[in-house]
Amino acid sequence: MNQHSCRCDSSPDLIDNNPVTPLYDFDNPIYLAEEEDEEDCELPGELARLLKQEEKVIQPHEEQIEVVNLGTDEVRKEVKIGAALEESVKGRLVVLLKEYVDIFAWSYQDMPGLDTDIVVHKLPLRTDCPPVKQKLRRTRPDMAMKIKEEVQKQWDAGFLAVTNYPPWVANIVPVPKKDGKVRMCVDYRDLNRASPKDDFPLPHIDV
Repeated sequence: MNQHSCRCDSSPDLIDNNPVTPLYDFDNPIYLAEEEDEEDCELPGELARLLKQEEKVIQPHEEQIEVVNLGTDEVRKEVKIGAALEESVKGRLVVLLKEYVDIFAWSYQDMPGLDTDIVVHKLPLRTDCPPVKQKLRRTRPDMAMKIKEEVQKQWDAGFLAVTNYPPWVANIVPVPKKDGKVRMCVDYRDLNRASPKDDFPLPHIDV
């Protein structure tokens, strides 16, 4: 019977799969990129130009103005002139405005319009377009009061007239102003579709 003997080494070599000390391959070294300052980092020309365009903020031009009353304390007739004008120029301008104060329209009553015996304007309409009556559009109560006030002013000036059963009906479009008032506009899109276009359009503004 053969006996097999086995010798064990009391101090075997340990294999460390994750050595603490890193092993460097000096034949194929790895270069680490140096940190760059923001000042040294240059962007391509096209990208830099686009970024500069985004950084630009266009501020609205606010001209300094001065309010001048050409009327009296009871009936004020105010105009706005540039506050940066020289005092001599400003004085001559105010004198000129006061001299011709009667040629300005200070209210609707100052704009009577043309006499219908002289000229009457009529809109040509296409025969294949039937009249359109827009449905009434509701507005906020505060806006409705401003619309009523403007309509009353135009009614007192004689700009408006009452018509019964009109073939065309268009809604009022109120446009708020910066001073809190309302600009009265009308939705005439349906009427514009029924109006024939000019054979020779207006010249372009850039031409």
